[in-house]
Amino acid sequence: MGGTYHREDDFLLPDLEAPETPRIGKYGLLRHQYLRTHKRAILTGLQTSGKPNAHLEQIDREATETEQRLTAQIAASEGVTESLKRHDQMAWGAGLRWRPLPKAEAPTEAAAETGVMNNIWERAEETVLNDLIYV
Repeated sequence: MGGTYHREDDFLLPDLEAPETPRIGKYGLLRHQYLRTHKRAILTGLQTSGKPNAHLEQIDREATETEQRLTAQIAASEGVTESLKRHDQMAWGAGLRWRPLPKAEAPTEAAAETGVMNNIWERAEETVLNDLIYV
């Protein structure tokens, strides 16, 4: 018998440790779904080599870092600062993404200006999805 065992009553039980659970977030899950749907050969190769979780963890980490970096760069280039957040929260972040206008109400000029930060987040995410996830 290989491995180590411990005795409980009249039984020898193996000393087993659960494998470490992978830390796969949003982008890792999106990548897995994309590979499963569109790139079966790549996913099969990763599974055969025993490295699908390592690949998904790496993609998730890179995508998250890239999204944060792009968000900061775009916000800086467009002048979106914490000062804007303090003085005009609607213009900074709470935009149409979270509170859609009723269909009968037409968007106003003020409504079009709200959610600058949401727009930046969405652009950064779109870049990450196109450059790292869906390739």
